[in-house]
Amino acid sequence: MEKEAVITKYEYQPQGVCSNQMIFEIEGDRVLSVEIVGGCPGNTVGVSKLCAGKTIDEIISLLKGIPCRNRGTSCPDQLAKALMQYQKERD
Repeated sequence: MEKEAVITKYEYQPQGVCSNQMIFEIEGDRVLSVEIVGGCPGNTVGVSKLCAGKTIDEIISLLKGIPCRNRGTSCPDQLAKALMQYQKERD
């Protein structure tokens, strides 16, 4: 008997950036979709589409530490932090 796929919805409030919410749909270790509310629309939609279908670890590896201006973080970096927090809470 096959296991039924479980899709988790995870919400994160980013800090220090223009976006104000990140909403993920995750199945196992794969991110199905990302919605970034607020921020620069072209960039946030582009990042969201590029993340769809990738594993959590792939996304963290690609986005962690990317800066925006002198903020010390960015929307992509906050997305990586959101996924690291999700992993910590899940485990």
